[in-house]
Amino acid sequence: MLYPLKFCSIYKNYVWGGEKLAKLKKNSVEKNKQISESWELSAVSGNISTVSNGFLAGNNLQELIEIYMGDLVGESVYEKYGMEFPLLLKFIDAAQPLSVQVHPSDEIALKRHKAYGKEEMWYIIEADSSSEICLGFNQNINKEILLKSLNSKNLSDFLNFEPIQVGDVFEVPPGRIHAIGKNILLAEVQNTSDITYRVYDWGREYDAKTARQMHVDLALDVIDYNAYRTYKTEYGIIKNSGSDICKNEHFSVRMVDFDKAIIRNYADTDSFTAYMCVDGDAAVECNGQQETLAKCETILIPAEIDEVKLIPKRHTRLLEISM
Repeated sequence: MLYPLKFCSIYKNYVWGGEKLAKLKKNSVEKNKQISESWELSAVSGNISTVSNGFLAGNNLQELIEIYMGDLVGESVYEKYGMEFPLLLKFIDAAQPLSVQVHPSDEIALKRHKAYGKEEMWYIIEADSSSEICLGFNQNINKEILLKSLNSKNLSDFLNFEPIQVGDVFEVPPGRIHAIGKNILLAEVQNTSDITYRVYDWGREYDAKTARQMHVDLALDVIDYNAYRTYKTEYGIIKNSGSDICKNEHFSVRMVDFDKAIIRNYADTDSFTAYMCVDGDAAVECNGQQETLAKCETILIPAEIDEVKLIPKRHTRLLEISM
């Protein structure tokens, strides 16, 4: 019988990374070591998550799907995605801004890379009072204006900058230009894809020590050049229950905000469920087994499990993610 599965985090270090995640992951990371990203649940080639708890410890996610198929991911999910786990879940710790980038749609990614495109959602876990993200444009532009601004090094004049606070949610559909700003810790939900087109890197691309490949030519036909009235996702909270905060063709995300033990029932859901803890601590209990879930930890509930009891140690918030 399957049980709530925890996985070994896969750590990534980039030039913009911070120390917030390192402190939260202190049991598995050398003290004061910088972590840019913690890949919590991944089926990306070369970065496949491995189980860390229970009798399946040491088995990777792909091996689990080979054995358990629809019992793990859901029959409809298995029918559509086969052996590939469809989501990539991360925690991102940015001490400095990430590059300005964009992701292609499934259609373009399939044509160019024989892979899925990328759609993302961000939940802000921690941020400074001055922190902001870049998302979309502040006015309608076109390819010619974009290229001219890059040559003149004034792309920032056309970018939309959003002030943020803890609890904010932002959706990043394919084609929307974006960048995470400095001093931000967030949870990211995306479909399984590692395709990114970098457009601008705040000058780091001109320094031999920090330069990374740019993909302006590939990005030109991908970018949505329109400006929109609002970019932040508004949502409400139903205490001690689940509240929808994001739903698209690739995934669905709910906020579970609770301060007492609650039951979550999945009998009518033909999908796995993943929990990302964004605040607090809780125990996850089902089939007589219990696992703990602390801030910036993730757990996977196999599709065959119909009911889970969530028991908070204090006021807790979880992102509840399914297909």
